Formats: sequence, C-alpha cells, structure tokens
Amino acid sequence: MALVTPVQISTNSDRFQQLKIFDESKAGVKGLLDSGITHVPPIFLRPPEDLAVDAPLSGDTHFTVPVIELAGEHAAVVAGVRRAAETVGLFQVVNHGVAAKVVEEMVAAARGFHEAAQEVKRVYYTREKEKKVKYGSNFDLYRSKFASWRDTLFCAMAPPPLHPPDLPLLCSAQIYRDITMEYSRQVQALGSLLFALLSEALGLKSDYLESMDCAKGHSILMHYYPPCPQPHLTLGTNRHSDPGFLTILLQDHIGGLQVLYQNEWIDVPPIPGALVVNIGDMLQLLSNGQFKSVEHRVVASHKGPRVSVACFFTLDNYPSARMYGPIKELLSEDNPPVYRDTSLQDFNAHYYSKGLDGNSALKHFMLQQ
Repeated sequence: MALVTPVQISTNSDRFQQLKIFDESKAGVKGLLDSGITHVPPIFLRPPEDLAVDAPLSGDTHFTVPVIELAGEHAAVVAGVRRAAETVGLFQVVNHGVAAKVVEEMVAAARGFHEAAQEVKRVYYTREKEKKVKYGSNFDLYRSKFASWRDTLFCAMAPPPLHPPDLPLLCSAQIYRDITMEYSRQVQALGSLLFALLSEALGLKSDYLESMDCAKGHSILMHYYPPCPQPHLTLGTNRHSDPGFLTILLQDHIGGLQVLYQNEWIDVPPIPGALVVNIGDMLQLLSNGQFKSVEHRVVASHKGPRVSVACFFTLDNYPSARMYGPIKELLSEDNPPVYRDTSLQDFNAHYYSKGLDGNSALKHFMLQQ
C-alpha cells in the first residue's frame, strides 16, 4: 500500500477518515516524513484546550532528576531509591549491570528496525492485542485527542518467554535477535535488583515485591521519534503515567523526555551509560501512595530521529487471577487503604480504554473519590 501523502491527510476533513488513511498505510510517522511532508498533519495537532492547560516548563535550575549509583553503599542506595520514589517518582541509575556494549547495540537494533524498508516492517503492523510482536504507531490512535509523533515496535518478552524467531527478520536478523534477547536478560536482572531495593525502601524484606510477581513479566518497546517539521504543534508522546509496576528506559543522546514535578515540566537529560527508572501505577497502588507514579511526556523536536527502548515490568499478556491492593504490612489506623483491590486485567482494561490523556487511571480505583 502506498505511503500516506500530504494531500491525502490535508484535504480529508473527516478526522476518522484521516486516521484510517494513516493507519492503513502501515507506514507510521516515519512513512509520513519519507513522503516529503513539510507540515504536521491535522491528526497530530494539539488542540487549543490542551495547550491552554499545559504545565509550564520549569525555570528551577536547582532541581535535577536524582541519579543513583547502584554500586554504592547499600544503605545509601536504599535511602536514595526511597527518596526518589516518594518524591519525583523517577530517577536515573548508573553502574546498573547492563553492559555498555549491550546498551549501544540495543539502540542500534531499535534504529535498524525502524529504518528498515517499509515492506519489511509492514508485515508486523497490527493492532491485535494478542500479538506478542507488533509494529505500529499510537496504540490509542482512534481514542486520543491527537496522535503522537512516534512509531513503536512492541515485544512481549515474558511470560511465557518470547522465542527469538518471533522477532523481526532483518538483513542482520540473528544479530538483531541476539541483542534483543540479551538486553532482555540483563534488564530483567536489573529489574529484580530494583524491586529488592524498593521492597527494602518500604521497610519490607528484599524479596517481597518479587514474591508478588512484580518482576515476572516484561515487555520491550522500541520507540522511534522522527524529526518533526513543526515540533511546537505536537508531542512525541502525550503526558501519561505507566500502568505497570516499574519502567526502565534506555534513551539515546537526543533528549526530549520530561517529568511532571510540582506541576512543572522538568527535562530528564540523557546521561551516558545511565538508565531511567520510573514508578508505575500498580506500584503506587501497592505502596498505598507512598511511591509516586509520575506523569511524563516526550516533546517533539527538529532534531532526530530519537530512539528509546522502554522495558515495562507488567503482566499485560499473561492471564492471572491474582488481586493487587495496598500491601497489608504498610497499613495502619493512621494509614488506611487509599485504593481498592483490583486484578491487573481490570486495571489495564480501564487504563487502555482511556488512551494517553494525562488523567491518571489510579483515580478510578480510589476508595474515596
């Protein structure tokens, strides 16, 4: 199918039809750019009401996103994780155990997929939820106020374990598959370490969160943000919090990630060798609000492409009857439960029915609203 052309997008006044044309092209945002557009198509434009209520950019040069040295003294590491999880909800980690070569090759592999020929990528383009490997643009394309300037390759790594042949077949297929599986293995180990630290930060035994299956499943999302001709008119990713337990993000040198802190947008600058960690909605629920699931976004830019690799610790693709609620050991007369118990399936169904609109899904699960 042909790429979406500027004429197709700009002359079709019906938004649904515009979205359908874009979706059925299976070419993503990169396909739009490759077609030669010089203006942002209407489906990507932020509405005036969205711009009007946008939080300001921070002028506070004294605040910086916490950076935690994981190879430091244990008590200090736990204390640093606790402070960051309770206040900002996001921090960067260094000396995290994921090899520098693996990080570098993972970014290259993600870029390699998104810059492959359209006929290669189109095979993986789908909106079927059950697919363990899928390529697309905007999971909430038909529900969002405006589309984000971003394409994504989604890989559900576990459970059950993803088989390497399920990954895309590129010219260097074995290298691509090998690095994706190795990055998955190393980031899984880092996730287990972080859940141990977060457990201790809550005053619990180090294996507590892992015993609740918080580290049992993870998905890897390879995002690609093409350069944008009019970045002030759209976003790379709209403001949102993550629905799972924890997210570990690998971002390249371009930058653009911002976190909402005290109602101001704060840049999360790329640090060579660092990985970004943020608390997810389910961990805020489990901690009864002690840990903060932070809202964040990615701004569009003339620079690029920007490549990032997000690892979501979640059980989205694994049926489980387990119920999750505030951890009983954290509750008391002075600290009653804030949230009701829910299954991951019910929580995710509510989250994904909303799309990325900046309204936390957690509000729906509060006992008193």
